[in-house]
Amino acid sequence: MAGPAPLLPAEAEALVRALQGTELRDAGGQGWLRQHECVEKLNMHAILSASTGQEQLLTELLVSYAKIPVLIGELISVEIWKHKIFPVLCRLEDFKPRSTFPIYVVLHHEASIINLLETVFFYKEICESAEDSILDLIDYCHRKLTLLAARSANGQTVTPMELRPEDLASPSSMQELRKQAETMEFEISLKALSVLRFITDQVESLPLSALTRMLNTHNLPCLLVELVEHCPWSCQEAGKLKKFENSAWHVVPPEDQVKMTKLDGQVWLALLNLLLSPECQRKYHFDGFNKSQLLKLRAFLTDVLIDQLPNLVELQRFLSHLAVTEPAPPKKDLVLEQVPVIWDHILKKNAGKWEAIAKHQVKRVFSPTEEELKFQARRWAQTYSLDMMEALAPNKPRCGACGTEAAKRCSRCRNEWYCTRACQVQHWQKHKVACNLMAGEPRRADDL
Repeated sequence: MAGPAPLLPAEAEALVRALQGTELRDAGGQGWLRQHECVEKLNMHAILSASTGQEQLLTELLVSYAKIPVLIGELISVEIWKHKIFPVLCRLEDFKPRSTFPIYVVLHHEASIINLLETVFFYKEICESAEDSILDLIDYCHRKLTLLAARSANGQTVTPMELRPEDLASPSSMQELRKQAETMEFEISLKALSVLRFITDQVESLPLSALTRMLNTHNLPCLLVELVEHCPWSCQEAGKLKKFENSAWHVVPPEDQVKMTKLDGQVWLALLNLLLSPECQRKYHFDGFNKSQLLKLRAFLTDVLIDQLPNLVELQRFLSHLAVTEPAPPKKDLVLEQVPVIWDHILKKNAGKWEAIAKHQVKRVFSPTEEELKFQARRWAQTYSLDMMEALAPNKPRCGACGTEAAKRCSRCRNEWYCTRACQVQHWQKHKVACNLMAGEPRRADDL
């Protein structure tokens, strides 16, 4: 049976044209949700197109309609919402939502945008079309990678948790939602790493301000060294090595423990781009601290690693040369440096209003009636096309009751999976709230 097809060109163009910036205050509202639906559909379309080598159309549309700066603006807006508004919602004692799924959608919006950017930033024209907002995206990636490195250095390992629709339908699930937000933050940070690597692929064509920001303002080479040292996507548990791939932790068999993962490769490729480019070498300050940090990489450049990524031989030679020489200090060019503006603009515009915005959203957005919730649930079911999600999922579906592999789906909402009818009956009391939301009218007991 054929899998789901990407969008038709006219559908993709209509969705791209509809993308526009939104106000922080409007997050979760009807107009904002229409934007989220556009992003979600384009994200799924991009992944499917990339898997078949047909993503060029979407790339051309995003460049032609100048939508990359719009997406970066929305990415930073929802990041600020998560840091400023979401904690206020969690602290409100009288806020007992009928369902936390509307809040989850806002949290998930950041993941959808960064995933879309990760898919399309492979192309040089996408990077160039970001124009001045590339500075904001570099700052965003730096914030995410700094948090990732800090957590890993402190020995914090993110344990993924699966949040089911019935959990989100429960008023007591704000705490569960906070845990899910932490897991999502980890995965978003890993996507930001890939986006940053794609940006470094284009160092020759980036504006000087972008290079200065990466090399000197944020000192990304030293930050990447920390990621090599601490490897946040790898951990030891019960004497076994586990690595994070395809949105899940996997036990690595002994014969594969020296195998480079995609995330390892992203860090090394970014380092190659930043350290071996003549323009970067001219601008970077190889002082005593930076030099000592970079030389730590020599311990990781083993023959086994270089066999997997032969370009690392050049980095090995560069580090050997760096160890015995004193590079010239960077030339101080007279440059009128641009600075990112999106983050500061949103913060200044909403300064002192965070609690008021949270209370406004509680009243207008996050406390829907049952009818509004059912209507929105049906829209979500259309946006998150289950056949599409199934095609994109790296793992087979699991039974909602016992967790084993499942082949049967709830025929009513088509959102939950079961291995046997006995598991479906056992799980019904927990599943029925979400099922009623997704499918409409409450189900009679004899319909089971």
